Amino acid sequence: MLAPMDVSCAFAPVPDTPEHIALAERLGYRRAWVFDTPALQLDVWMTLARAAEQTARIELGPGVLIPSLRHVVVTAAAIATLVDRAPGRVNVGIGSGFTGRLAMGQRPNTWAFVAHYARQLRALLAGETVEVDGALTRLLHGPGQAPPRPIRVPFVFGVRGPKAQAVARELGDGIFAVTPTGGFAWSVLLTHGTVLEPGERFDAPRVLAAAGAGAAVALHRAWEFRNVPGLDLEALPGGVAWRAAIEAIPERERHLRTHEGHLTFLNDLDRPVVTGETVKALTFTGEAAALRARLDDFGARGVTEVAYQPKGPDIARELRAFAAMAGLA
Repeated sequence: MLAPMDVSCAFAPVPDTPEHIALAERLGYRRAWVFDTPALQLDVWMTLARAAEQTARIELGPGVLIPSLRHVVVTAAAIATLVDRAPGRVNVGIGSGFTGRLAMGQRPNTWAFVAHYARQLRALLAGETVEVDGALTRLLHGPGQAPPRPIRVPFVFGVRGPKAQAVARELGDGIFAVTPTGGFAWSVLLTHGTVLEPGERFDAPRVLAAAGAGAAVALHRAWEFRNVPGLDLEALPGGVAWRAAIEAIPERERHLRTHEGHLTFLNDLDRPVVTGETVKALTFTGEAAALRARLDDFGARGVTEVAYQPKGPDIARELRAFAAMAGLA
């Protein structure tokens, strides 16, 4: 790689995630990020606390939390709890909400709302008094009840456009993105896919199981943000058929079907249209040498950390193969 790049991992909060984070630590991954998707998976903070109890080195944090899902004091207390369990190992990702809100039929939060929440959160962790819902609020934990204030943890912001990047520059230490994004000292890129065995085909059953859900999320994103320039669902492999399938569902129910299985398995809409071609075009999938070259390209484009989310029936295999490809100890 052109420059040292952190290699991290990301997970949906499911029952086995703490054990998989412990394996990632043994394999040499730098950080573990956990999604905030309560309509689809388990609680992010409880999952992180369980992971903290099983690890000693790997850094932990939500990647990324959705402010509107929790009162800011609840989030501050959750961060304090994780800092108590994993001192010096906590990072906090904050976003406007993709699947975590869309799966409930809600649009993402405005970035003005996210920025206001982040300012309140940082102030509470610092031990300051802030106005929340019209009343003065402060963390009132006594000695021995929580880590002493100030509690300082890095913030990264999930970004998609200029408004998000402006908030990240003002309030954050870095960014968390799904496309290579430069211009930040800390730029995390979430990746999906699988390392192919020599000669393995993109349409092999194992590959589709391990990378198919990563390809499908590109279809979900293009559908949800179909009015955003550059996100053309029909231009993606399988996009025309996927759109026909989702539009055959009553509009009031579409959000319940679109995101089922988000980044974990192919749902009934995804399965007929996700092929080897889709996986090849839309995921970080290939043999090891080809993927190492792509990591070099990410670094040249300003990425400082790759966060790989393993999927499929054999998460341990995916973590080990990616670690070997990336040259982890």
